[in-house]
Amino acid sequence: GMERRRAPADSRRYGQRRFWDERYRREGAEPREWLGGLSRFLPQLQPELRPGDRILVLGCGNSALSHDLHQLGYPDVTSIDFSPACIAAMRARYAHCPGLCWAVMDIRALAFPDAAFDVVLEKGTLDVLMVEETDPWHVSPRAAAAMHRVLAEVSRVLRPGGCFISITFAQPHFRKPHYAQEAFGWSLRHVACGDGDGGAGAFHYFLYVMRKGQPLDPADLALGRRLHQPPPAPAPLPPPAPPDDDEDYLLAIQL
Repeated sequence: GMERRRAPADSRRYGQRRFWDERYRREGAEPREWLGGLSRFLPQLQPELRPGDRILVLGCGNSALSHDLHQLGYPDVTSIDFSPACIAAMRARYAHCPGLCWAVMDIRALAFPDAAFDVVLEKGTLDVLMVEETDPWHVSPRAAAAMHRVLAEVSRVLRPGGCFISITFAQPHFRKPHYAQEAFGWSLRHVACGDGDGGAGAFHYFLYVMRKGQPLDPADLALGRRLHQPPPAPAPLPPPAPPDDDEDYLLAIQL
């Protein structure tokens, strides 16, 4: 009904810097976690990380993730967000942590040299690119292109052997095709994370790990190829039968 039609217009503001700036000015730098804190997915994340890793956090928002990583013994963490208000707040909040670096940047155009990072990490940031999509089975070319641009940048700034870790509610069926593109030169696997109680109400999100310089599984490659294929053409119509008067009359009634 009406609600569904109006939703995309409301969600569009998520992509607008002004919306985020106002929000961060209002909230300050109070930690705001979209998918729970680091402890939730640390068991899945930690095996992928090494203490000396140069880590880039995409779309940090006012999440404590970057600082938590730093506290856990990963001293080299760079965090970017496209909201200047957010970055100013975070820089002030963590001024006591010189190992944390903060920068205003668009994830579609990273100002870093190639192979600058061992790990790129995002939690719920890429979901913002999909927020206007109403049908997950048929992603708009615009959203697919935006996603491709960001992922190409991520791949570019990753060193060979480095990994991209994406934490999201997006299910493999819908998210894997975007990640499983040969152009990015990485392998892909995922694990489901729950909230630990295992009950019927347990909410699940997914941790996707892409390892630069390793090949994609054939099944994932096939998924990825489907993403950029044009939709199948409609079946050709049978040639029209020569009209007679009755048919013309029936056609006129139908119209």
